[in-house]
Amino acid sequence: MTDADAPDSNAQAYSVSELAFALKRTLEDRYSFVRLRGELSKVTHHSNGHVYLTIKDDKAAIDGVVWKGNVRQLQIRPEHGLEVIVTGKITTYPAGSRYQIVIETMEAAGIGALLAQLERLKAKLAAEGLFAPEHKRPLPSMPAVVGVITSPTGAVIRDILHRIRDRWPCRVLVWPCVVQGDAAAGQVSAAIRGFNAIAPSHEGGGGPVPRPDIIIVARGGGSVEDLWAFNDEGLARTVAEGVIPLISAVGHETDTTLIDFVSDRRAPTPTAAAEMATPVLAELRALVSDYDRRLNTCGGRVIEERRTRLISAARGLPRPADLLALAQQRLDLAVRGLPRLDDLTAPAERRFKEVAARLDAALQRNTDIHARDLLKVTARLSPDILHRQRADCGRRVEDLGRRMDLAARRVPERVAQHARLPALQERLNAVTRRRLERETDRLISLDKLRVSLDPNRPLELGFALVYKADGSIARSAAELTSGERVNLKFKAGDRDAVIDGEGSTPVPPAPVAAPRPTPKPKPPPPTDQGSLF
Repeated sequence: MTDADAPDSNAQAYSVSELAFALKRTLEDRYSFVRLRGELSKVTHHSNGHVYLTIKDDKAAIDGVVWKGNVRQLQIRPEHGLEVIVTGKITTYPAGSRYQIVIETMEAAGIGALLAQLERLKAKLAAEGLFAPEHKRPLPSMPAVVGVITSPTGAVIRDILHRIRDRWPCRVLVWPCVVQGDAAAGQVSAAIRGFNAIAPSHEGGGGPVPRPDIIIVARGGGSVEDLWAFNDEGLARTVAEGVIPLISAVGHETDTTLIDFVSDRRAPTPTAAAEMATPVLAELRALVSDYDRRLNTCGGRVIEERRTRLISAARGLPRPADLLALAQQRLDLAVRGLPRLDDLTAPAERRFKEVAARLDAALQRNTDIHARDLLKVTARLSPDILHRQRADCGRRVEDLGRRMDLAARRVPERVAQHARLPALQERLNAVTRRRLERETDRLISLDKLRVSLDPNRPLELGFALVYKADGSIARSAAELTSGERVNLKFKAGDRDAVIDGEGSTPVPPAPVAAPRPTPKPKPPPPTDQGSLF
């Protein structure tokens, strides 16, 4: 059956473009001027100058656009959350089958309902102290386990894992949950409570799932409606009650939610949150190497400084050889005074030989002296002689020991006398400085006296010396006669003159000031106190 045979074949068939533009003309004719009140959302300032936005209330929303030519004429700058009253016309966008309002004027009508509700909630939590800086927990410097709460299918988790893998070797636990919609706030709160419920390893929590050292709550960018789940009051209180440090990385840098104020640290992006949570292993290794190098350098410098100070201190002490030289010399002299062992035994040996000779002679003469008796006498005589010699040697050795002890006791006295040398040197330097200062003052006084008595000094003040023809100095006007030629000596040159020459007018003599007494030089200060010269 063909289209001509169909029951409604007589109806006109519109193309898609014809229908779309027909609807566009109908809406523009019917709603050419509309005054609309609502709350701004999804405000986007395009690079070409146009502004795209959404006007909504609690039940519906309509897209809007402000063309570049009308943006400068608006009374306010479109911002998210503002409640405004706009005027314009309703039109359609044929390529997308949606209608929108082309805004011509815009005026503020107040703060939007959602934004006002958020501000009231924010003020309430701030009054309870949930945003106080002292409640912020410090982030661990080298976490072993990092917990991430985000969607497992988005690009956020891949960015975080990739960034952590490049920076720091640690274990990452991902708690999957939805991050948009009505169920997002409850699932994120449950994930935070679940991570905090894991017992630490030092408290017997050595199970298969370790407790994270830090938690990251992450989500990509979106509109205010998409991120509204993170403005939930229950979620904010759950974050505040947790004991594990938490980083909020919800949305982009310009997006702000309630969880950002309660968390311990806010990151502009999920990648930045991974960087905040973990250090760079290569940087830590370089830092440890630098600390090790500096420690070795400082230790070597300290040892070298102590060695130098020890050497300097040792230079001020007398050498042990110098301290023992005198005692050693006395010991050598005492040893020289002791008789040699051969000298001590020589008399006994001579007497022994004499007795032996007498014994031999007696035996040869067949005397009545029995050889055994002679041996007994000799045995008694020899030990007695040896005993006396040994006693004499012992007394000499004891005397030498006492003399050495006396010399050893005098060594500290010599050391103490040597220790007084720096103090004596300091006193000598002080006396020398005082003597030099006194002599310097005296020399300065004599130089001032010399300058005041210099005959050429008046010439520097503008005076002149009058020399007569014979070369003597004229000391008064009475010594000069009219017509006498004189020589005037100035500081810079000489000039000849004639006393009372032609055309000259007699000048009354200037009063002669009384000569100033010549100051006597100050006597030198006494030098008998504190001087070593």
